Amino acid sequence: MIDRLEPLVIRHTFRVPLPATPVGEGATAARQFDAVLLSVGFKLSADLLERLSGLSEETVVGIAVRTLGTVRELVGDHVQHNAYFFDFPANVPDTVDFWMSCVAEAIQDKETPASTLKHLRNGVVNLLSLPTYGRYQHTYAELLAAQDELIAAAGDRLTVLHAGGELADELTTLYLALAGSTTPLGEEHRHDLLALAERCADGPQPEEIPVRENRALVNQARLKVGSELLLDTVTDVLRLACALSDGDVTLVEPTRFRSLSRPVRRALLAALDSVVAASPAKLADVGVRREAWKRLGERLHPHEYPRWPYAAEVFAVARGELKAPSFDSRVEELLAADDLLGAVELLKSAPGKLFRALDRLLRTALTQEERDAVVAAAELVVPEVSGRVVLSVREHLHNRARETGELRVFVNRRGRAWVTDDERSAVGPVERERLIGALDDETRRRLPSPERLLVDPEVLDVALPLSGKATAAGLGVLPRGSLSMIEGELLRFFVYWKESAQRTDFDLSALMLNADYSTNTWLSYTSLTEVEGEHSGDIVEAPEGASEFINLRLGAVRGAFVVPQVNIFAGEGFEEVEESFFGFMLREGEQRGRPFEPRTVRMKSELRGAGRVALPLVFLRGDDGGWRAKWLHLYLKGSPSANRVEENRVTVANLLRGIVEREQLTVRHLVELMSGEGATVTLWDGEGVPEGGPVTYIGLRRPDELPAGSRVVTSENLRDLIPA
Repeated sequence: MIDRLEPLVIRHTFRVPLPATPVGEGATAARQFDAVLLSVGFKLSADLLERLSGLSEETVVGIAVRTLGTVRELVGDHVQHNAYFFDFPANVPDTVDFWMSCVAEAIQDKETPASTLKHLRNGVVNLLSLPTYGRYQHTYAELLAAQDELIAAAGDRLTVLHAGGELADELTTLYLALAGSTTPLGEEHRHDLLALAERCADGPQPEEIPVRENRALVNQARLKVGSELLLDTVTDVLRLACALSDGDVTLVEPTRFRSLSRPVRRALLAALDSVVAASPAKLADVGVRREAWKRLGERLHPHEYPRWPYAAEVFAVARGELKAPSFDSRVEELLAADDLLGAVELLKSAPGKLFRALDRLLRTALTQEERDAVVAAAELVVPEVSGRVVLSVREHLHNRARETGELRVFVNRRGRAWVTDDERSAVGPVERERLIGALDDETRRRLPSPERLLVDPEVLDVALPLSGKATAAGLGVLPRGSLSMIEGELLRFFVYWKESAQRTDFDLSALMLNADYSTNTWLSYTSLTEVEGEHSGDIVEAPEGASEFINLRLGAVRGAFVVPQVNIFAGEGFEEVEESFFGFMLREGEQRGRPFEPRTVRMKSELRGAGRVALPLVFLRGDDGGWRAKWLHLYLKGSPSANRVEENRVTVANLLRGIVEREQLTVRHLVELMSGEGATVTLWDGEGVPEGGPVTYIGLRRPDELPAGSRVVTSENLRDLIPA
């Protein structure tokens, strides 16, 4: 178990756990480890190199083997990235010429099926039926032999690994951080939390677990070891039941409940009985998820346990035998009766719901008295609202200053996006500014007051991670809406996928748009070469895994936007394939090398979303001619099959307009609030070790040296900035 959890520490913290072993002579092995790490874009910090050198050689080798496997997977170097065209990006043919060569080879090939030859004689060309189309014509080893090795450049990525403590201590610290997160976690992080909770359930616990989804996973582990469950609503029990059935603890997707053992059934029913007995009003939450409760009742058999009558009431409400109007229905009744003030008064007892309804309430208000009542209620209850909701509403109100008639983008918890016209009436500027002031004051009150704040300028435009669902697992990945600079002359996208059970064809494309979001051109399997760059060739099946690449010369790009996308042409979805991920590399103009070089990878993110078209990020040309990436992590529904960049470019353009023109709340906002409390804020480029005691450091990467006792916030734990 311990060895299995070690990669979690490295992935989440870039710290290498070190054992408390006798002093040894590991200096030579440690230097060799550092040299091998450089080939994949990582290196040991000075402190880590020194501490490894003091361990036994055998211990260092074991750490090196495990760590190398973890970081290679992080960057996408754990698989073989073959390209269809042997010497890509050189000598990529014209699309039509390439297709015609495949036809000619099919005619000459004695192995070509008769049905294919018949179609060709009749003038019908099905590319998938041509023997040489879309299937590798050379091995990965042959590709490597034909390509030059990468010549190192100053701009290559270098990710530093730091020294950690003993593995048990590192796992406990990571568990406390994930379990106590103030924002919801992404899917991969939830899996990691569950694995950690199973080990740490009977050890130190966070003071509070504010996110209910996290609490369900912790409760699942606590139930196994017999610890007290953390439950105070009936929905907490439902989430726990979903977790026990390997279902969706977010309650977005329906869970197929498993048969549960008698001890587990008794534990769940006892918990339900206790919650309702303490507060019968909580029965009102049952109706919101009536069907899920009915399905769960079929597994729990509450009629067999008359000693828990309050638990039986939960299922009576679900079946409609007992009335328990939900809180939301009571609010709707008041609004339907034009009793806005009554609805506001009721919502004051549920501050989170009040804040989520603020926009609607302000638009519904007909008089200044009603608008003032809405704002006053928000000002009164804001101390009771979670920090992420406060910041989410702050961002929302800031964007409501835009004129009506703009595009409105919707993104659900699984990254599925769609766009429509914003037909809402405006929110009054007086009320909007008053609310923004109250929200900023409350955020400032909750933020720490560091005396010395060091900030990496690159982190200022990173969007606040108000939900882990707005990002993806991987390396160098930032939350949706973040902006980051792109420095390099050659930009290369890559996608890798490996099918599970049926032939699966992913297509990598890049759409180039003008400043008005009209289409300029694109690169895809239907357009292998353009002024901007080259496509590596279409691969139409991936039983052993497959890769596609797009090489772009940024100086030659026409237009203002580059939108890489992954279209599913056939087969399994992003959540069905065995593995799939997207990323990009940056290279200097004369820097050659193989199609995939781990040292040049700037970002690699998992593709695990609902939809048939993935939009990981967009590249924007600035007024100065430089390029920046804006992170999207979005998925379009697309068609069941044959998705192509040509068919969805209008939808992508509309969605992009809504995303690009929306302003995100960034780290800059929190830094400005903290600096207003008398803190000394220094924009630090990492040169020179700061003197004068501990600091609070906020940046994309952890510096090699900081004063002892310093607090460090990087992209890996950026959620720690969100106040509780």
